[in-house]
Amino acid sequence: MLDLLIRKLERYHRVSAEERQFLEEGPWRVVEYQSHEPIVREGDSLTEACVILEGFAYRFKTLRQGARQITAFHIAGDFCDLHGFLLEQMDHGIAASGPCKIGRLPHKTLHECMERLPRLTRALWWDTALDAAIHREWMVSMGRRDAHEQIAHLLCELLLRFQWVGLSENNTYVLPATQIELGDAFGLSTVHVNRMLQRLRKEGLIILTGGRVTIPDPVQLMKVAGFDPTYLQVRGRATR
Repeated sequence: MLDLLIRKLERYHRVSAEERQFLEEGPWRVVEYQSHEPIVREGDSLTEACVILEGFAYRFKTLRQGARQITAFHIAGDFCDLHGFLLEQMDHGIAASGPCKIGRLPHKTLHECMERLPRLTRALWWDTALDAAIHREWMVSMGRRDAHEQIAHLLCELLLRFQWVGLSENNTYVLPATQIELGDAFGLSTVHVNRMLQRLRKEGLIILTGGRVTIPDPVQLMKVAGFDPTYLQVRGRATR
């Protein structure tokens, strides 16, 4: 059940047999969610941390007038609220993007991890640092990249993240967001998102087939996006 999470954490260090056993034997509670169903609500006081086992989710803030700003996309293998372990209340929400299966782990188990398994604790800390690095790069996209570069950059990022956990084959993956959600992530209209996707397709940089994205030449798409994968490496171990 936790193979994808462990595979991701092993980009930081090799997960030992003891650490794997601790994770696998934890008191997980598995919950299934439907599209757009809330996983965590803004203002919640959390007692569990959520790992995506199957499907996708997004982190978001809702403005007073009802507009939504998506601040992250989460794929299988991601903790989507690990920082909530230290917060009294969540300042944002998390919702499913399509059918989604979530593993919920009590915070008291994370306390036990901190006391017993310092290496695994550091790996979880690395995971939150990676999350923050992705968030910073999104801020750069919002402020300094045009719409064409924004979409191309996100597609490059997702390719690497899917490759990490073995969910991409031949540079192909399921796009974990609708065009409406992509627009809410970068402040673009749905029409403009569609226009940028079709432009990338016409340029031969991507192939769109039934909700799946294929990137024929990742290096070329990275050049177009100005994509530097350094932020995904954090400590430089992602090249392993």
